[in-house]
Formats: sequence, C-alpha cells, structure tokens
Amino acid sequence: MRVKLELTQGSGVFGPSSRWSNKDMDPVPPHLRTWTTWNYIAYWVSDATNVAVWQLASSMLAVGLSWRQALSAIAVGHIIIAFVVVLNGTIGARLHIAFPVLNRSSFGFWLSYFSVISRVVLALFWFGIQTFTGSECVYQMLKAIWPSIVHIPDRLPESANISTVGLMCYFLYWSFQFPLMFVSPQRIRYLFTAKSIIVPFAWLAIMIWSFIKVPAKIHLELQLASLSGSALAWGWLSALNSALGIYSTLSVNIPDFTRYARNERAQFIQLIIIPIAFTLIGFTGIAVTSAGQVLYGEVIWDPLRLIDRWDNRAAAFFAAFSFFLATLGTNISANSLSAANDMTVLLPRFIDIRRGQVICAILGGWALCPWDILASAPKFLSFMSGYTVFLGPFAGIMVVDYWLIHRGNVNVPAMYDPQGIYRYWNGINWRAAVTLLVSVVPNLPGLINNINPNIKVGNAAFLFNIAWMFGFFTASGVYWLLSTLFPAHETFMDQVILAEDFLESNSAASNEINGEDVKQNP
Repeated sequence: MRVKLELTQGSGVFGPSSRWSNKDMDPVPPHLRTWTTWNYIAYWVSDATNVAVWQLASSMLAVGLSWRQALSAIAVGHIIIAFVVVLNGTIGARLHIAFPVLNRSSFGFWLSYFSVISRVVLALFWFGIQTFTGSECVYQMLKAIWPSIVHIPDRLPESANISTVGLMCYFLYWSFQFPLMFVSPQRIRYLFTAKSIIVPFAWLAIMIWSFIKVPAKIHLELQLASLSGSALAWGWLSALNSALGIYSTLSVNIPDFTRYARNERAQFIQLIIIPIAFTLIGFTGIAVTSAGQVLYGEVIWDPLRLIDRWDNRAAAFFAAFSFFLATLGTNISANSLSAANDMTVLLPRFIDIRRGQVICAILGGWALCPWDILASAPKFLSFMSGYTVFLGPFAGIMVVDYWLIHRGNVNVPAMYDPQGIYRYWNGINWRAAVTLLVSVVPNLPGLINNINPNIKVGNAAFLFNIAWMFGFFTASGVYWLLSTLFPAHETFMDQVILAEDFLESNSAASNEINGEDVKQNP
C-alpha cells in the first residue's frame, strides 16, 4: 500500500505553487486572529516561570554579584529585549505572517534558510533538554507519593547516562507532553493561561516558605558582591548579556505568535509584562536559593534538588508539579512551536505545524538522547548557549529593514515567490550577508574561549560578555549603512501590500474573467 506523505488538506493560496506554502504558512486569516492582550500577558508570565529563569539570577551570584546587582542586570536586560520583541512583534501583528516568511524580506529568499535551519536544530536540542528537566519533575512527584521509588534497582549500564527510574520518568513526561503537539496555536493559549495562574502562586508560596524559614535580612545579606572595579563592570555586563540571551530567540521569532493577534495593540503589553515578570521570577530564585544556603549549608541552584531535601511530601509534590507545568508550557512555546513553524517553510508540501511538532517531539525527545548531551557534552551546551552571537544580528537586521529602510512598506505576497522582489541577488541579500560577517565574526574568539577556556584569545574574550548587544547594534548600524548607500530599489514600495489586498485583487480579476465569459456565451 502506497503511503501518501503530501498534505491532503490546507494547501496554501500564496506562492507560485503548493511547493512554497500551506495553510499554516499562509498569512493568518481574520477569523483566526484571536490572541488578545490577556493572552500575551499569560504567554509571557508562562514563559517567565521556568527553571532556567529561576536559576538565572542565582547563577549571577556565583560570579560575585550582589543580589541587587543581579536583579538590576535582569531588569535592564529584559527592558531591552521587550523593546525588540515589540518592534518585531508589531511586524507579525500587522502582516500576520510567521518569522521564516518575514525573514525573506530582509535576508533574501534563500539566505533566510540559514537562520531557519539553524533555529530548527537549536529548538530540537532544547526540546530534548527541557523534556529531561520535566522528567526530573516527574521523579520528584512520584517520590513524594511513593518514597520507595528510590530503591528501584538500576538495570541500565553506567554508559547509558540515565537510570532505569530516570528513563521511566522521561517516558512518562514525554507521553504526557506528546498529545499537546496536536493542539493548534489558537487553542494552546489556554495552557499558557492556566500555567500563568497556577505556577506563580505556587512559586510565591515557595518564596514565602523561604522567608518564614530564614528571614530575608539574614539570607539576603549573605549575597554581597565579591567583585569590584573593572571586574565588577565586566561581571555585570556578562550578567546583562545572560539576561538578554535567555529569550533572545523569541525576540527574533515573536511574529510566530503575534501573527495571531486580534490587532497590533494587543501585543504592546509585552513592553511592560516582560521586564516585570522576569525580574520578579529572578528575585524568587535568589530568595529561595539564599534561604536554602542557610538551611542546608550549600548553594543549591537547581530548585528540584532543593525540593529533594524536603521532608513534607505534600509540599514536595505540589512544588514539583508547579515546575512540571512550568517546563511543559515553556517547551511548547519556545521549542516545539518554533521548530514546527520553521519546518513548515522547509517542506510546506509535507509539513504543517502539527506534523512539525510531532517531528520535533520524536527527534528532539528521543533521537538526540538529551541525557547523553547533559552528561557528556557540557562544551556543546556552551556552544548552544553561545548561539546568541547570531540572534543579536538577526534581530537588528529585521528591525532596521522593516522600520528604517522600508518604513513598513513591504509586499507580503512577494515573500512567497522565490522569483519575486525579495530574490535580491540569487536569493541572497548581500547586505545582510556582509552585516552578519561584520557583526558575528568578532564574537567568535570569545565563543571559542567560552566552549574551551584552555584556548586563550586575549581581550577578545571580553567582547563575548556583551555578545548580544554588540551583535544587535553593530548589525543595525552596518545594515542601515549598506542599505542606504546601496539600496535594493526593486524592494521599495509606495505602500504596504497585505495578504488581503492580494486576495481581493485575485477575486476581482476572477470576477472580471467570469463576466467576460458570460458576455461571450449569453
């Protein structure tokens, strides 16, 4: 029996043929633009409540910053990211297209695939790693119910880098997560809403517990700065770069979500909610970690390891459940949906968002064996974290191209045509290519040093401490200069051409042709 892999429903109406688009890749039609201001509040509160953000501020204390300095770095970093998110998010809300399609207008039809493919790979790896984090939450929940789980014998060899119980918990978490891959982006917002209500209250309860166990004036006073002078300045800038980097991916692909906005004003709230939510969660991580240091005599950055010390099984279960839910929402919003949107552009005849999420769950969840990555490849994880050297330039080019060079006057239907005005030179906007070289290459020595500190690169290592800011502002300036001196005249429009304009013109042309047929055949 022959298996038909092509999508049988939902062929796109944009592009020369179905090879270039499908229903999920087309601009979002009006009846599916359902996200309101409250949905974006819930989305970002949901994204802020995850283990990585909890640990962000705490890890800054490890390099010698005080808790106040760490919080200021988080606040400033997320204020900057919020501005970029809203600038790129407004584009998605106006044009109602996803990042991989929008990217063609600034990078060129074929060069845009560089950012798309690299982001797919990044999302697959982080999906697996977040799933492993979720499995640790499952372990703590099961341990709270059945403490004897710790005595289950390990039947796997040490080289497996995961225990029998660990693999069981991983399978349980993956199995719970997998059905959510079939939920549409319009409906998944309800998960973000539920998470944005349940998790913050649970974490507030954990923070109150820490203040009751150890008064704030005792445990926070322990977190004093151990750096001074230039070391303090570079330490703070490095912390700022970490704050910028943690969600720098979404500063680029936020159109994947804002294209569902009811109107562009609905997503303006991101400017406020992002710095507030992330700063508050950062403070929660600091407070609980500091209290744990006093209670247990060691710094426990991982909240799940902290929960493992608790004797109260009910409290341990509900706390672990909050991290379970937190990881679940983040994995879908930041990884599986992002990867799926990108995959639809790579093979629109065969992959829609639902299939893309399923592929992400299988490849990222099992084929990449995240437990092996976490156990034996810390240098690789350093490289993945260093991907911010590309994300800053990507965001800068997108912002400048839309707002300053084309002033919002772009042609949406042309973004689906490989021979259209965004072909530039053989599908490559050389201005974007040169900009990437100028803004990324200077950060590579620092990235190499970050992966392997034994490789000395001199003062170039300091530049990596401000990798995102250097990349964003350098790329913005260079791209604006090149596009001003050598403008791509063929891409300039007198006014924006939206999907609706294209469909109306096609409908009018069709009616005109039908009218002519009627006249000729009375």
